[in-house]
Amino acid sequence: MYKAFYNLTRNPFDISPDPAFLFATPRHNEAMAALYHAVRGHKGFVVLTGEVGTGKTLLLRCVLELFRESRDITYAYVFNGLLSPCEFLEYIANDFGLSVSGKNKSQILSDLSKYLVARGSQDLTTVLVVDEAHHLSPEILEEIRLLTNLETTRGKLLQILLVGQPELDYILDSPTLRQLKQRIAHRAQLTPLDISETQGYVEWRLQVAGAEDCRSLFPAETIASVYRHSKGIPRLINTLCDNALITAYARRLLRVPPEIVDGTAADLRLDIVRIPTTDLVAEFDETFARRASKTLLDLFSYLRRAPAIETEHERS
Repeated sequence: MYKAFYNLTRNPFDISPDPAFLFATPRHNEAMAALYHAVRGHKGFVVLTGEVGTGKTLLLRCVLELFRESRDITYAYVFNGLLSPCEFLEYIANDFGLSVSGKNKSQILSDLSKYLVARGSQDLTTVLVVDEAHHLSPEILEEIRLLTNLETTRGKLLQILLVGQPELDYILDSPTLRQLKQRIAHRAQLTPLDISETQGYVEWRLQVAGAEDCRSLFPAETIASVYRHSKGIPRLINTLCDNALITAYARRLLRVPPEIVDGTAADLRLDIVRIPTTDLVAEFDETFARRASKTLLDLFSYLRRAPAIETEHERS
C-alpha cells in the first residue's frame, strides 16, 4: 500500500521470519554460533530460549539456511510439539525420508537407529530441530533423550536443537528430566532489544526494503515512542512500524511522527495488560481466630451435653 509512496521495494516490517531481515545483535551472533558449532562439533543437545516475539524462529531459519548449504548435513524440522510420542517419532522419521506406513513404534525406532548409524559411519551429520519445544510433553522429551544414546567415540549421532519460550527452561529443570538436562552442551537466550538496538533494527529493515533516508522516515523521537510501546520486542516493533507507516501514508506524511506511533499502540492495546482475577482470601487475624475457636468450643460443648438434654426431655 505505502511502498511506492516511500520508494520501498518490499514491505520492511513483514512479521514472517525472512532471513534477509536478520538484525544480528551480539546476542544473536552468540546464539547462532552456539547452535551451528554445537551441531558441527556433534555435541548433542543445544537449547535456545527467548520471550515471545524476540526472533527465535527467524534465527532458527538462518541456521537452517546454513545447514542447507552444507552437503553433509540433513535435518528434520518439527514445529508442532502437541503430538503424542508415537506421532512425534513418525513425524521425524517421515521428515528424514523413512517409511512409517504400517509400522509400530518399535519398528520406527529401529529404522531411525539404523539410519543414524549409517549416516554416522559416513561422517555425515544428522540434526533434529524442534521449534516451539516448550509444548513438548515429558514423555516426548524422554524419547528424544533416548535417541541421543546412539553415539560413537567422536560424538553423538543425532544433534538436537530445542527452541522455545522461557517455559522450556522450567520444564528442563524438572527432576524427572535431570538426565536430559545434564546432556545439554550449550544454552543460548534471546532478549528484547535496547533502545539503541531498536533504532538499528528499524533502520536495517528499512535499508533492506530499499529506503534511502531511514532516519528521516523514522526520526529519533519516533523511535523512542516505538521502543516505549514495544519494550524492544522485534515482533511488536514490526507491528507498530507497519501500522504507523500505513497511517502516515494515509495522511501523506513523509515522516512518521511519534504521536502516530502512540495512537497505533493505543489501537493495538499494547499498553493494556489484563491481570487474571483471583478469589479474594479472607484476612486471618487474632480476633478472627479467637472467635472461631470459641464457636468451635461452644459447639463441641453442646454436642457433649446433647444426650443428657434428650434424656431429660424424655422423662418429662
